[in-house]
Amino acid sequence: MKTRLSGRETLFIGAMLFGLFFGAGNLIFPIYLGQQAGHQVGWAIVGLLITGIGLPLLGVMGIGLTRSNGVFDLATKVSRPYAYGFTIMLYFTLGPLFAMPRLATTAFQIGLTPFISSAQQPMVLLLFSLLFFGVTWWLARNPGKLMTYVGKWLTPIFLILLGSLLVVALIKPLGGLHGTAHGAYATAPLLTGFTEGYNTMDALASLAFGIVVVDAIKGLGVKEPAQIAKDTIKAGIISVSLMGLIYALLAIVGTMSRGQLPLASNGGITLAQIAKTYFGAFGNLLLALIVIIACLKTAVGLTSAFGDTLHEMMPKLPYQGLIVVACVIPAVLANVGLTQLIAYSTPVLMTLYPLAIVLILLASLSPWLGTSRWLFAMTTAWTMIPALLAGVAAMPSAWTQAAWLQTLQHLNNQLPLASLGLGWTIPALFGLMFGFIGQTWARHRMH
Repeated sequence: MKTRLSGRETLFIGAMLFGLFFGAGNLIFPIYLGQQAGHQVGWAIVGLLITGIGLPLLGVMGIGLTRSNGVFDLATKVSRPYAYGFTIMLYFTLGPLFAMPRLATTAFQIGLTPFISSAQQPMVLLLFSLLFFGVTWWLARNPGKLMTYVGKWLTPIFLILLGSLLVVALIKPLGGLHGTAHGAYATAPLLTGFTEGYNTMDALASLAFGIVVVDAIKGLGVKEPAQIAKDTIKAGIISVSLMGLIYALLAIVGTMSRGQLPLASNGGITLAQIAKTYFGAFGNLLLALIVIIACLKTAVGLTSAFGDTLHEMMPKLPYQGLIVVACVIPAVLANVGLTQLIAYSTPVLMTLYPLAIVLILLASLSPWLGTSRWLFAMTTAWTMIPALLAGVAAMPSAWTQAAWLQTLQHLNNQLPLASLGLGWTIPALFGLMFGFIGQTWARHRMH
């Protein structure tokens, strides 16, 4: 039996995990942050890195430290019924019902619309989404090959293409780092970067992709749980280090673009303008390749994780059938009502995120706090009500005409830190305290 991964294998798994994390949103968001932050970009980057890579790293480390096979295994420490509900909700939201349709649409809008007339776009989007999810399904059929497809092929190609753009932009900058900061970045760049990083939702992805990393390590012959945990953490460190470096460089390039480019409404516009400024007409093609590959590798990871986890939870459902479902649903949804879909999914995400962060933090602190049911269940129970309130608060105003929903929104607004999306933190700390007291009492009774 193999005792540990080689350095080369660890590097490939780290590259695979980076590839799974780093989709089009991760590419576009730091550019926008850089443009908005101006001369405050340094502090904004620090804030972004704390949550944008800190939470995903803790998520991967939590899976490793608790020696869990994935998020379902980890969530059973709260209770088995909770694990079923939370995991299904997580994977359908991050997978076929929200994130995956958006991946195809984003890849199409940024990558291909510059080449297509507006009249042709609906038909081309349909063909593109069918092809995109057809390739996604084909690459996800064999989860054992994921490290090869994503870690050895797609990620290196993506890094070479993106690296060529970043190197040219840094060698021949469009401006300096002294632009005026806009919005909240003018007064609180660190906190704004922090809360924006929190909204990237990569912490959810770290739980979703945990099973992919564990399976890849097992597939290379490592079976000892303690060593799987160590290798999982090493892969996480490699992945988020690369993410942090690219986040920082993209933000700097975004700030420097202010020398010649106007403020844009999103980072995709700025990225397209930067690519065209440096590479002319070829810049559109370069950006198309960068964005499509970024979205494809994340879609493959989400599809594989969806099939793997749901098959583990319900063994009668075959992996191959589950990944067909995971690809057919977003192929349809990418073409119909994506804006409405986002409106529906945002409240779900705002409910899931506090629960996910609590699970991640408890798992990361498990070497010191332990993994008792008291601790996990009590902290989660105290987090659940403010998490549900945050979900109600995120609903579009058209949905919340009922008096009882407005009352719930008012209750959410009364929570400390609710304006930052952190209204769950104080209740969670109370839950942690009561859980720790309960755990200590239970141990005392046993002795």
